[in-house]
Amino acid sequence: MSQTEHEHKIKKYRPYILASVMLAMFVGAIEATIVSTAMPSITADLGGFQLYSWVFSSYLLMSTVTVLLYGKLSDLFGRKPVMTLGMSLFLIGSILCGFAESMEWLIAFRFIQGLGAGAVLPIATTIVGDIYTKEERAKIQGYLSSVWGISAVMGPAIGGLLVETVGWQYVFWVNIPLGLLSLTGLWLFLKEDVEKNRSPIDYKGAILLTLALTFFLYLLVEGGVSVSWTSVQAIVILLLAALLLVWFVLHELKVEDPMMPFSIWQNRAIFIANAASLMTGVLLIGISSYLPAFVTGVMEEDARTAGFTLTAMSIGWPIAATIAGRLLIKIGYYKTSLIGGAALILGTLLFVLMKPEYGPWWAAMSSFFVGVGMGLTTTSFIVSIQSAVPWNLRGAATAANMFMRNLGSTIGVALLGGVLNASIQRSFTADETDELNGLGVEAVNSLLEEEQRNTLDPDVLAGLQEAMTGGLSTVYLIVFGFAVAAFILLFFLPKNE
Repeated sequence: MSQTEHEHKIKKYRPYILASVMLAMFVGAIEATIVSTAMPSITADLGGFQLYSWVFSSYLLMSTVTVLLYGKLSDLFGRKPVMTLGMSLFLIGSILCGFAESMEWLIAFRFIQGLGAGAVLPIATTIVGDIYTKEERAKIQGYLSSVWGISAVMGPAIGGLLVETVGWQYVFWVNIPLGLLSLTGLWLFLKEDVEKNRSPIDYKGAILLTLALTFFLYLLVEGGVSVSWTSVQAIVILLLAALLLVWFVLHELKVEDPMMPFSIWQNRAIFIANAASLMTGVLLIGISSYLPAFVTGVMEEDARTAGFTLTAMSIGWPIAATIAGRLLIKIGYYKTSLIGGAALILGTLLFVLMKPEYGPWWAAMSSFFVGVGMGLTTTSFIVSIQSAVPWNLRGAATAANMFMRNLGSTIGVALLGGVLNASIQRSFTADETDELNGLGVEAVNSLLEEEQRNTLDPDVLAGLQEAMTGGLSTVYLIVFGFAVAAFILLFFLPKNE
């Protein structure tokens, strides 16, 4: 097939390819909000609140590490086969998650799910970068960002409905038909003209990065809980993580075909966008992971209301992403990103000021502004990055940005989970009453289901809620700090973009 015929065929089927890509992104994006909404019910059923953050960390760890590998594989072998592999693993993991009978098994199956998820979002975004011109991408990326909004609107609603009717298992199984339909569309309509490149794949780099992040995350989650921060064990774990990370960087700099080509980071726009994405990843996961638990356990609302507070984030996200497409053309990446950064600061500040008596509407308003900030910044970053590199680096460059945001979320859920657990444990230890003094973090499981809450002594209930409120107040203060850091970074973006 000639180049002209290939381009004509791509253009003819672009709407169908876009629809398939958006469906794939929907499956990946809905996972965050639908599982967050269901987590209070999952924890009440399976127990193990102390492992709460590991349900997210296990998924994020694998999707973070593999996103770089999949991005590189897609540049070597084409987008379609790599997307198929990733989606298949994601769906297998989803099926197994629904059958989990303990929190430990759920975490193990989330590793499998995350192993596939690393391919879905970055390659879907890269496909769009392949089939649309630079001028068209700003508008189309707005559509793609709106998928996050739609998924977050539908995710909590669907999650709450499934939890209250057929059971939490179906929040995982709902992925199956959607994922299969997406793959069918891609195989029918996406025709790739790829020159197969048999360059060696950097598996060593992937292994080194996986080990480094695993040690680091374990310390963040368990530090102050099962591992004392000042213990020899903590120091050894930290040193191992640091050594493995240094080894990874040195390996990437000398290997012929690295998993993460550091050369693309020499572009200032890419470097700043990736650094800011790391910060926004932390604040995004900090809000989406723990807000439903706060609304359910402390505000004593049901799963649907908890879902609604996250839904507001996704209402703001697509609106802002659509507007971002126009702003990028009129005022450029720099000013559009700054507006988004200011919205992130406002949203996270509202979370810092939130009190239980303010109710779910306050939480929803805070989420909305965070969604606006995410819609503006993520759209700006992706369009600018894809415009800065050629086709053979576009998969790796897009994956690097996704990696940094995922890395932020991975570090964030571990760091904030560790902070929350340690804060709750300190609150119990400092309490002078016998009912609370001897409790462990898992005691807050009883807050997450109405029937269990109703059986608690009023003083114990108040003590548990106070402990969770104090812990989450610290979490939101840290999240606000990351929003400020991201905003400061944005001032270093090239002003002529």
